Amino acid sequence: MRSLFTALTLSVITLSAIVLPASAATKQEVEGFVDRLKSGDLDENVLLYATADRRVAFAHINAWMPTRPLFPSENPYALTTEIDRDLERVSYQVGGETFTVGDFLKREPLMGMAVVKGDTIKLEHYAKDHSPESVWVSFSVTKSFTSTLIGAAVKDGFIGSIDDTVETYLPRLRDTAYGAVSIKNILQMSSGVAWNEDYADPDSDVAKAGTFQGTQLTDYLGTLPQKHKPGTVFNYNTAESNLLGEVLRAAVGNSATDYMNAKVWQGFGMEHWGNWMQSAPFAGETGGCCISASIRDYARLGIFVKNGAVNATGKSIVPNGWMAEATSPSKGYEGYGYKWWLEGGGTYMAAGIFGQFIFIDPSNDVVISMHSNAPAAVETNYHAHANAAMKAIAASFGS
Repeated sequence: MRSLFTALTLSVITLSAIVLPASAATKQEVEGFVDRLKSGDLDENVLLYATADRRVAFAHINAWMPTRPLFPSENPYALTTEIDRDLERVSYQVGGETFTVGDFLKREPLMGMAVVKGDTIKLEHYAKDHSPESVWVSFSVTKSFTSTLIGAAVKDGFIGSIDDTVETYLPRLRDTAYGAVSIKNILQMSSGVAWNEDYADPDSDVAKAGTFQGTQLTDYLGTLPQKHKPGTVFNYNTAESNLLGEVLRAAVGNSATDYMNAKVWQGFGMEHWGNWMQSAPFAGETGGCCISASIRDYARLGIFVKNGAVNATGKSIVPNGWMAEATSPSKGYEGYGYKWWLEGGGTYMAAGIFGQFIFIDPSNDVVISMHSNAPAAVETNYHAHANAAMKAIAASFGS
């Protein structure tokens, strides 16, 4: 994905304005990273960053990209802590070998992890340069919450129905393939419009347009042909989530960050500062990417949706039955809902590249949150261990 973050030299923010989270990179390390971006010593492709550079970049998106702030609540959703060391002895298998959660906690790519049973933290782990206050970019975890905000916009009456066509809210896409598909098709990544999401291909659609927003995005998407009947074939497509962000902003007449602040960060009660990356200064948020939040607030996001997207006043921000629909198999792919990955047995998760996860097991009342710096974007041995460990931990609460 060339230039997941674009216009770097234009968007670098004065570091004196940035508050560095506790135990994150030092100011000097962040300044050095930004200087290398400005000089061109760092490739603009985040997938090509060295491990050490990603460790700085992912913790400090707001130091080198424009962002909008997510404000901590004065009354955060309360979590208690009762650490259960027995969880470190839970076993899982990868490649026919048996490992324990304790083994997983020693893996270098793991930056932070929390296991929450009900409202109680049962396991919490951080790398040496990470802490409960450290924020970390979520990448495509954000997609699942853009989806949830679409549900809120339906409940609030800003969107009539997810069966409405995209062009209802974005008339500039009228008479294009994307204009005619439904919001539901976009939620399920089943528009049927041609798109290449190959991160290793510099000529792929995601390399060319994966970070586009606004008219740049719709101009590009408006040129793409229909390949399949809408709603029938799943095709993972970052641009469709960015397009969903465009629909959301057009419908609510506000920024997605303000809507997220009202509905979730304040409405439910997040503990720490977060931020949502913009594609360029003064531009819209990337609907498919890049909310940064602490590991405990990742977990709170999971608790929020597990409980039916119910806010601090006891009212759901989404229509009745929304979360059940959002986590039900789609026609195009039974492992995907409304931008939630379905993991079987009623479990589901939000997932982002390099190993960002919010894993939710409603039947066992468990949420697992994870910050990672995996050696590659997807499908590494670390990813296999993370997935297996999360499932084993959640299942252990039912035994």
